[in-house]
Amino acid sequence: MPELRLHRRLDEIPAGAWDALNRGGHPFTAHAFLAGLEQQGCLDPEYGWTPLHAALWDGDALLAAAPAYAKGNSHGEFVFDHAWANAYAQYGLDYYPKWLIGVPYTPVTGPRLLAKDQARKRELIAAMREAAPKLGLHSLHANFLDADDLAAFDERWLAREDVQFHWTRDPAWRGFDDFLGALDHKRRKNLKADRRKVADAGVTLRVLDGVEARGEAIAAMHRFYAQTFAEKWNHAAMTPAFFQHLCEAMPAAVVLVLAEHGGDPVGGALCLRSEDALYGRYWGAVRDVPGLHFEACYHQGIAYCVERGIDRFEPGAQGQHKLARGFLPTPTHSRHWLAEPRFHEALKRWCAEERRATARYREGLAAHSPFRDGAAPCAAPAPREAEP
Repeated sequence: MPELRLHRRLDEIPAGAWDALNRGGHPFTAHAFLAGLEQQGCLDPEYGWTPLHAALWDGDALLAAAPAYAKGNSHGEFVFDHAWANAYAQYGLDYYPKWLIGVPYTPVTGPRLLAKDQARKRELIAAMREAAPKLGLHSLHANFLDADDLAAFDERWLAREDVQFHWTRDPAWRGFDDFLGALDHKRRKNLKADRRKVADAGVTLRVLDGVEARGEAIAAMHRFYAQTFAEKWNHAAMTPAFFQHLCEAMPAAVVLVLAEHGGDPVGGALCLRSEDALYGRYWGAVRDVPGLHFEACYHQGIAYCVERGIDRFEPGAQGQHKLARGFLPTPTHSRHWLAEPRFHEALKRWCAEERRATARYREGLAAHSPFRDGAAPCAAPAPREAEP
């Protein structure tokens, strides 16, 4: 009989067993990434992140698992539920602590339920839902679910949607100029102008993998990243040791775009990649160069994908400005269960209206395609999901 076990550290679960269930070797649910967050000082309970990973075991055999965290707030999740917490408070109820299935500080769609089949996934989330109230956790959430995981959730879960902007490669493109040629005249002209500003400022860019970035280059990238957060009076969760850890533990997944002036690093963007996708994650610069953010975070990533035949580029959450650079609106999905039945039922209507509003927003954006004749180069397939 499978047994649900809870793990306060991911290294309690053997890396080989965990990664064997990680579909497609997705970088953000890789054991090295998640364990690295814990080992390198990125997760602070003060900011709401206490590891409480869930796993189904049959003796020593790992059947299913989920990266999960007990949370005392909603910091670093990118699926915003502050209105829900406020509603609970108005009725004198506790919304926190809650239980989140997700990846800290990472609004990237991917595997969240690691298992060989849907039956094991359903068994895992049913066991977690039963365990949550016994643990004093008032709700269970699963953020940025991919199509395969969505099928494991039934109508008893609240369904939420949001929009990100993703780029998709046209197989006919052989270089960045082919991508440019697919844009309409205005967007193509503006994009070229931004690239000229960077070149005219004497800034050059290099793309490094984890082996090449290890040491001084990745240390500089962390300085840029930390400065970005400091300028916004925000908390830079990722530590210098974690950036170095990525280069050492996952070198093939690291893609560092390093901007230099006179041989000195002045900015950069750190991405991770899988076999078929590039994911933009961290950015920063110590010199104000017009167009550098667009070049490092978007244009270089597009060129990298075209040249290497990578199908998809996800540059991060939010940012309607990405539309003008070839990133099209793409839905993201989350599922939620609240232990308090009155709030769970009331929020069904709230979630339904939110989904309708999100759909209207996507439809409005579709009228502003950056591509010639409004045609997307290669539409991404819609995620398969269970009916909410």
